[in-house]
Amino acid sequence: MSVVEIPGSKSVTARALFLAAAAEGVTTLVRPLVSDDTEGFAEGLLALGYEVAREAGEWRIGGRPQGPRTDGARVFCRDGATTARFLPALAAAGRGTFHFDASAQMRRRPLGPLTTALRELGVEVECHGEEGHHPLSVRTGGVAGGEVTLDAGLSSQYLTALLLLGPLTRSGLRIRVTDLVSAPYVEITLAMMRSFGVEVEREGDLFSVPPGGYTATRYAIEPDASTASYFFAAAAVTGREVTVDGLGRGALQGDLRFVEVLERLGAKVEIGADATTVKGGELTGGTVNMRDISDTMPTLAAIAPFASGPVRIEDVYNTRVKECDRLDACAENLRRLGVDVATGRDWIEIRPGAPKAAEIATRGDHRIVMSFAVTGLRTPGIAFDDPGCVRKTFPGFHEAFAAWAG
Repeated sequence: MSVVEIPGSKSVTARALFLAAAAEGVTTLVRPLVSDDTEGFAEGLLALGYEVAREAGEWRIGGRPQGPRTDGARVFCRDGATTARFLPALAAAGRGTFHFDASAQMRRRPLGPLTTALRELGVEVECHGEEGHHPLSVRTGGVAGGEVTLDAGLSSQYLTALLLLGPLTRSGLRIRVTDLVSAPYVEITLAMMRSFGVEVEREGDLFSVPPGGYTATRYAIEPDASTASYFFAAAAVTGREVTVDGLGRGALQGDLRFVEVLERLGAKVEIGADATTVKGGELTGGTVNMRDISDTMPTLAAIAPFASGPVRIEDVYNTRVKECDRLDACAENLRRLGVDVATGRDWIEIRPGAPKAAEIATRGDHRIVMSFAVTGLRTPGIAFDDPGCVRKTFPGFHEAFAAWAG
């Protein structure tokens, strides 16, 4: 058995940075993820005038419940979807005009439901290119609050951004959701808001967020469950055993449920109080709905050829509007490997096969690289056209994975 140390969660780190910036006092984040996405978020806070001190293993953020200090600030969000969606919502709580832009990849990703909701709440949002996309400017005098209707069917991050904004409004927010994908990520948000002193009430599709702000705290970031999925999958297809400490029954992240998928397909799984272990076995086929854990869809797709029967992954349309069209990217690359694949609007079916060596077209997507690195454990000769894009979430992935593979 080998124990793998996984970097901090990207999702938790991004939410913690928002909460820390919005809280009264100084918050210390323990073991935050250090990657291109989270560094971009921290740089964005600095540009907005927040105090951010980064040291090894700890980041300290000085909160400003009244919003950004720097009127006229310009923020470049890099490739980070959380940065690009959360920071305009944070800026809305302030007073002034704030400008946001992002990479070409992030400019393609939709923001429309969020910009529409902010406008309904009285915030002036101007998109300078395609409507509902970066670059954009936020002109605001703060947010009074009230009720808003939101479609979160493409990304739960729209809902998270509004939930996080809620306590900074003058009268609180009532958010009615008409559609929601990746629901476990919203549960992360609600749990973390509680840690910063805010309790959100939920009745079905209605979320009620009280005003009053947040309280600074010391907050430990748990390991990234999406990143752990590559090591769990690696154990599943090699017959080896791997344990990830810090992810157990009390974990915030829904993506830990990926191990339940592996268990259904034949791997042996043990989820303890503070650790999870996966041991490989004979993988069988089956149909899996991955709507709520869609970031791990490429991980499953990459090992599906080694199952004894077809693997069909359903209800993952939102993977088409991630860093790339991940559903299409998985299908293209599996075909490059000689695997028989069929796809539809929101599903992919992978039939058993013996992948052959090929170059993976990464489309600049970190998850495509890390997923097909797992395939490479049983298919020597797999290469990547952009292996370095893993810096988005796990700069040391290739070294760590090679060390585990031995």
